[in-house]
Amino acid sequence: MEREPFVRMNQICKRFPGVTALDHVSIDFYKGEVHVLVGENGAGKSTLIKVLSGIYHPDEGSLMLAGREVSFHTPNEALKAGISVIHQEMNVLPDMTVAENICLCREPLKKKLFINGRKMNDMVDSYLKDIGADFHAEDYVRDLSTAQMQVMEIVRAVSQEAGIVVMDEPTACLSEKETMSLFRIISQLKEKGVCIIYISHRMQEIFEIGDMVTVLKDGRLIKTMPMYASDADMLIRLMVGREIKGSVRNHREIEKKPVLEVKGLGKKGCFQNISFQLYQSEILCISGLVGSGRTELLRCIFGADPYDAGEIFVKGKKVEFRRPQNAIEHGIGLVPEERRSQGIIIEQNVRENIYLTNLKRHRRGIFIDNKWAGDTARKYIGQMRIKTPSMETAVKTLSGGNQQKIVIAKWLAADVEILLLDEPTRGIDVNAKAEIYELLNAFTEKGGSILMVSSELPEVLNTSDRVIVIREGRLSGELLAQEATEEGIMRYASFSEEEISRKGGGQA
Repeated sequence: MEREPFVRMNQICKRFPGVTALDHVSIDFYKGEVHVLVGENGAGKSTLIKVLSGIYHPDEGSLMLAGREVSFHTPNEALKAGISVIHQEMNVLPDMTVAENICLCREPLKKKLFINGRKMNDMVDSYLKDIGADFHAEDYVRDLSTAQMQVMEIVRAVSQEAGIVVMDEPTACLSEKETMSLFRIISQLKEKGVCIIYISHRMQEIFEIGDMVTVLKDGRLIKTMPMYASDADMLIRLMVGREIKGSVRNHREIEKKPVLEVKGLGKKGCFQNISFQLYQSEILCISGLVGSGRTELLRCIFGADPYDAGEIFVKGKKVEFRRPQNAIEHGIGLVPEERRSQGIIIEQNVRENIYLTNLKRHRRGIFIDNKWAGDTARKYIGQMRIKTPSMETAVKTLSGGNQQKIVIAKWLAADVEILLLDEPTRGIDVNAKAEIYELLNAFTEKGGSILMVSSELPEVLNTSDRVIVIREGRLSGELLAQEATEEGIMRYASFSEEEISRKGGGQA
């Protein structure tokens, strides 16, 4: 007897001005299965989920839930029907506690009138303990790191005991420990008969947890198949229509000409006594575990946060950046970890975001040089293959990967000489990653220098000239990329100097 799908999306179409985001897409989802959605940025994955969860209403097609046709006009209607979503871009209330965020609009009540704070905190702490979180129900969200906020979003979705849980890039900024805890929770949800829809660009993890896989491209369904009937190369070919060559940096002899030097830099509670040099035309990667202080280090160098100790030198001259504008004036740009809130202005269009950091040099009095602005936007839209109906399209309507390309484009347009990159390819598909790696290599070939934080070890090894490792806020090791291995980097990231010596050094 043929199984009945728990969710059936039939001939779904969704159009926006100038683009068809979904073109007659039909997919069935079943209870107790992890159904993976893959595709390039802009393929339609997130739009499909927004239709399922009531954020968008389809222009054509129907949605069946447990054999009954439904139509959601708000996310709350979908949530009441048992559909819970972990979105790629986090939606949090920073001035409320973790428990208040997780239990928003469904707080346990005392005497049917007052919120039972103790019960709410105990319940949330229990969920946090299950996933191995290192924060508590009563902590304020504004004090959490990006990774901790992602864990909170996962707990919020899982705690709703929904029949369908959608996860859009849930591991993008999680540590390995947190990722393993999430996979354990997914297994528990499967055993309970929960339908899980999982979106990820990380091939290794989708083969680890997926049962079925659907490939989308340009808003169309390309193929649905059991995960065991596919492999990584096949999925990539279906996603992009061709084979993607891996990007491995051509390691060449770099003149040790420092363009950025950090001496004894420290920030209480984040990192201490960090010293290193970044050379001209070099890509220097900062590796380490999530929460080791890497993001905080970049923000201090850029002038976004103050530091307590140490010195920063640019081209041999001591500098003190009290605000980001000071760093920009010295030819330094930052691509932040949290692009949506810190890297772009989502309400503005593509053209305005690209010229934003270079506005001062291309202004005629109070007027913008529109010819330059248009020419620059067209140049980088083409060069970085940004998928947008036009340069006047609002950035908030684009996929996360295309938004990230715009963040990088605005600094390239500003002719910076030093790029600070914090997880620059997080949430970006394999094709877009390859394109960004090419752009970064081209940037260094022209004399630019890059200081990059990345949690993806293959990316660290394939893109860098040198790797420094930070462990619990301290510099624990330095490796030439040609000599480094994933095992060697993880040893420096996980163990003290004494433990590394006992285990036989930093190399595998």
